[in-house]
Amino acid sequence: MTFQIFPPLEVPETLAAGPGPGNTDARVLHAFANAGVADHMQGDVLRGMIECKHMLRNIWGTDNTYTFAVAGTGWSALDTMFSAVMPGDKVVAFTNGTFSGIDALTLRIKAATPEEHAADPLDPKAASVTVIQIPHGQPVTGKMVAAAVAEHKPKWVFMAHWETGSGRINDLRGFSDACERYGAMGLIDAVSSLGVDDFSIDDYPGVVGWASCPQKGLCCLPLTYAPVSFTDAYIETLKTTGAYTYVHNPIFEARHWGIADGQDVEKGTYHRTHSGYAVAAFHESLRLTLQEGLARRSMSYRTHEKVLRDAVTEMGCQVTSDMPSLVVLNLPPELAGREMELVQNCRAQGFGLWPTLSAPVQVRIGILNQLNREAVSQIVRLFAQALRELGADVDQDAIETLLDSRYGTSIAA
Repeated sequence: MTFQIFPPLEVPETLAAGPGPGNTDARVLHAFANAGVADHMQGDVLRGMIECKHMLRNIWGTDNTYTFAVAGTGWSALDTMFSAVMPGDKVVAFTNGTFSGIDALTLRIKAATPEEHAADPLDPKAASVTVIQIPHGQPVTGKMVAAAVAEHKPKWVFMAHWETGSGRINDLRGFSDACERYGAMGLIDAVSSLGVDDFSIDDYPGVVGWASCPQKGLCCLPLTYAPVSFTDAYIETLKTTGAYTYVHNPIFEARHWGIADGQDVEKGTYHRTHSGYAVAAFHESLRLTLQEGLARRSMSYRTHEKVLRDAVTEMGCQVTSDMPSLVVLNLPPELAGREMELVQNCRAQGFGLWPTLSAPVQVRIGILNQLNREAVSQIVRLFAQALRELGADVDQDAIETLLDSRYGTSIAA
């Protein structure tokens, strides 16, 4: 038997200018790299988890005791939230992009009966799940939610708050009101909005479960901790029905974070192995979020996104999104159909753009953790150069004039 020892892996610096993960803050990387070697039950690691729990409640704007984080990416948090959905449960799920579409598949997997799984194991057609597909680029409205919930009378209703696949913000107020009015239990994918938007989840009583991620608004390492928050009503339902999981069972997970029987306890008890390095990084990302303040950060995102939006429009692109952390656009008409070529060219030069992952193919440019004049101006200039390399006629002087006018007086560098 022969084997090969490869040279050390060296990953160069990349400007992460897509929908996420965002560039991790240097303070978070420092906290990760400088954590001492410690096991998952070491006192400081447990104390860090307890403090993270309390900081998360402040950031979410909630009194939910069952507020903690799940080891992994946002998918881990979503799987934890969906763990209360049992075979045969009636569900209405709204999709208007790639990621809410995957969420809907997860819900069909959770709610499918054994017979439905056997008929199509990778794409079960759960009869109890109604998926409302909203065309790409259009938002989910409260009117849509109310109509579907009134008709189908589900136990669970699902929606993404911000759909990163298409860059659209969906109607959270209308969703919560509809769930409350018809006695349904709302579940929200807040992967793209937590840490970016200034909102408090307790203002939306129709929603009983929330799931987010570490690598977008919080700009922590992708494989650290994904926030979740559950109301007492959700936990009581889970106690009644159980869940077909150990690792992602919210009640089991919460115990390690010092939450048991609906109360905060002195310290967590073992559930699974946690990383002291990841706890330290996540702890620092939460401290950064609270120090900056969500109101200030949210306003900063909206301000810098407006500059990026106007700059790419000046280049002849059409913006179709309304998310303040992400611009989704159509290329100038003469470059239509060359979206993947442009993205690949940018990536080859360390400029990390993303296409949309479903039709129609568009280009996505993000500004996660890029909230300053220098960073946004660099993104604008690199994108202008990428368009020129494909043959577009981009007036760089006009772009520079736009940047100077926006950043000269109205926005601090």
